[in-house]
Amino acid sequence: MEVASGILFSMEERIRTKLIAAGATSHEKAVSAEEAELDMQEQNWIHYIAGGMFAGVKKTSANLYYVARYN
Repeated sequence: MEVASGILFSMEERIRTKLIAAGATSHEKAVSAEEAELDMQEQNWIHYIAGGMFAGVKKTSANLYYVARYN
């Protein structure tokens, strides 16, 4: 289980970094996976990472993504 948690954390950080670089730091500034230049592996993982109530990465109803808690 620890290995899976490490992979999830690592992938979430990669995705967060790319979303922040693309300027997706709020619902209004959300971008597509392509605009954030997510690779295929990141695009597959974002569906698991984005969404939940306490998730740091959120998905809009238009399938755009942004970092919810950007500091």
